Amino acid sequence: MAPEDSAVPRSVGAVNPQTMRFDQPLAFKSGATLDQYELVYETYGKLNAAKSNAVLVCHALNAAHHVAGYYADEPDNIGWWDNMIGPGKPLDTEKFFVVGVNNVGGCFGSTGPKSADPKTGKPYGSAFPVVTVEDWVNAQARLADRLGITCFAAVMGGSLGAMQALQWTISYPDRIRNSVVVAAAPRLSAQNIAFNEVARQAITTDPDFHGGDYYGYGVVPRRGLRLARMIGHITYLSDDAMMEKFGRALRSDQINFHFDVDFEIESYLRHQGDKFSEYFDANTYLLITRALDYFDPAAAHGDDLSKALAAAKARFLVVSFTSDWRFAPPRSREIVKALLDNRHDVSYAEIDAPHGHDAFLLEDPRYHALVRAWFDGIHAKL
Repeated sequence: MAPEDSAVPRSVGAVNPQTMRFDQPLAFKSGATLDQYELVYETYGKLNAAKSNAVLVCHALNAAHHVAGYYADEPDNIGWWDNMIGPGKPLDTEKFFVVGVNNVGGCFGSTGPKSADPKTGKPYGSAFPVVTVEDWVNAQARLADRLGITCFAAVMGGSLGAMQALQWTISYPDRIRNSVVVAAAPRLSAQNIAFNEVARQAITTDPDFHGGDYYGYGVVPRRGLRLARMIGHITYLSDDAMMEKFGRALRSDQINFHFDVDFEIESYLRHQGDKFSEYFDANTYLLITRALDYFDPAAAHGDDLSKALAAAKARFLVVSFTSDWRFAPPRSREIVKALLDNRHDVSYAEIDAPHGHDAFLLEDPRYHALVRAWFDGIHAKL
């Protein structure tokens, strides 16, 4: 049998999530505190002897620690960025030790609203603290401490994950050598906050929400979650992508003159909403969208983003996509300008892609070639 070609992209294979428990209190930006908490995470590749090849991958809204590979008992449960991370892939796990973590407040194993509050024995529910990107980064830094990682070769993310990669350069400038910021914004626009608020209202006005304490009632605010996902999903796709995939196609061969599903796009959105409501937690959705709203590193510096990024020491790769109307390229260029104002080392790429905001998750050859070249350059310096 011929030896396996290491240059051919492969899966990292079957992976196992791990749990790290912390008994040191975690103080939130809001002033609240968690006395103890757990973080669920996965790792891929091997940490080198110098512990200099670690890359933290931060997740966006509905993702978590399962970044690459699959579970042995769930072979169809493939990591959300599996096309990007693995042997021979742009972020090559034969060169780097990659860490994915489910953030505090999440619903995939890390301590969150549906976790039991040790003081009451009941789920935190509405009592869980409102979290911020800064809080997540602080918790991630503690996980890095436990793993023996004093400095990440890179922190990488798309969308809300990219905001964490940016915040790392502000909160821990000496612990990050490269920041990969994909499909991001330095803060949300009023329109983006409005979309989040409509989604939250869909959840909080669901009769099964019970003020966030629905766990004790044995119900899930499923209708609200479905609507929230449908609203969000529309913003992740471009008009061109939706027209190309669905157009005005009907489910049957004629208009039926009713208010049930007539168009294929309606069927698609309902399917996405139904699927999402089966696995995601409503309180976590509220927390994460609020963290998006509150992210604004310039606020503490007189609304001057350049001042906010002055202390950063990392090299930056900033990537945007032409059809992304939720976090449009001009928002990435705001970040680039602020970095250049400080004479930071920054590379910027604007990828002509039709897929909308979700383009950061897809396998665009130019985008992947760019990320591969960037990480090859990082590896060459290790």
